[in-house]
Amino acid sequence: MAKPFEFNIKKLYADLRPSEQKVADYYLGYAGQLEELSLVPMANAAGVSQPTVMRFVKALGFGGFREFKYAVLKAASGRGSTEADAKADSRAGGSGGAVPPPLVCGYGISEEDRPEEVPGQVITRTISYLDDALKHISPSEIIKAAGMICSAGQVAVYYVENSATVAHDLVTKLLYLGINCVTYNDVYLQQISAGNLGEQDVAIGISYSGTSKSTVDVMKLAKRKGASTIVLTNYDDVLIGKYADIMLCTGNRQQLYGNAIFSRTSQIAVVDMIYTGIILRDYPKYTKKLDESSRIVRNQTY
Repeated sequence: MAKPFEFNIKKLYADLRPSEQKVADYYLGYAGQLEELSLVPMANAAGVSQPTVMRFVKALGFGGFREFKYAVLKAASGRGSTEADAKADSRAGGSGGAVPPPLVCGYGISEEDRPEEVPGQVITRTISYLDDALKHISPSEIIKAAGMICSAGQVAVYYVENSATVAHDLVTKLLYLGINCVTYNDVYLQQISAGNLGEQDVAIGISYSGTSKSTVDVMKLAKRKGASTIVLTNYDDVLIGKYADIMLCTGNRQQLYGNAIFSRTSQIAVVDMIYTGIILRDYPKYTKKLDESSRIVRNQTY
C-alpha cells in the first residue's frame, strides 16, 4: 500500500540532498504504525540529524514535523488527500480530527511531544529564524549603521519588555568598544533622553512588532530632534519604520506573540553584525579599546 505523499516524495527525490534522501528512503520503507512516527527515532533510524529530518519535511511543503505527521495521519485515514488540505485543516483545527496543539511561547509544543525531541525542535526553529534574517538583512545597511554609530556623539538605545535582552547586549558591546552609549528602561526617562538628542546623536529603537507605543513614540521624538535613527524590528511595513533612517528587518513572517522569544536570536545576530562592522571600520582602534575594557573587567575578579 502506498504511503501518504509517496508520489510527491518520489517526484522530489532527485532534488533532495543525499542525507534527506536517507530520510525519504526510511519513510517510504517504514512498516510500523504511522501514529508512532516521531522525529528523534526517525532521525536515528535514518542515520541523520534531527535538522535533516526537518529539512526533508519542509521540502515537502510543511512547516515542521508536527504538521507533516498530522497530514500523514489525516491522509492515511482518508480524511484528506493533499498536503494543502491537510495543512489548512491542521492550522484551522480541522473538522474530523484532533485539533493540533497551539504555539506555546513561540514553540510548537504538544502534550504528545517527547522531551528528547526538544533540542532538535528548538535548534531547527532557531536556524529557520536565522535563515530568514540573512535573507532580509542588507549588508550595505549594516555598514551604514556601523558608520553612523561610530561617528555619533551619543548612542541612545530604546526598547520595551522582550527587547531588553537584545538592547542590553547591544549597549554592552558598544561600551566595550568605547562608544558613548546609554539606555533606559523607564518610559519617562526615555522621552527625556530623546528630547535631549541632537543632530550629532544616534537613536536606536528595538521592537519585534514595530508597533510598541513607547518605542515608536520615543523614536518619533528623536527623529524630530534631529538625531539619526536606526530601527531593529521583524517586519518591513510597520509604524516604527516611518522614523527610521536605517531599517534592519530580521524577517517578515506573521507570528504569534511568543515567537518574539525566537526573534531574540536573530536580533542578537544583527547586533553581532553591527558590532563586527564597527570593529572592521578601524581595527587597531577598536581592538585596543576591547583590550582596555577586558583589563578593566579582569581587575574586578579575584
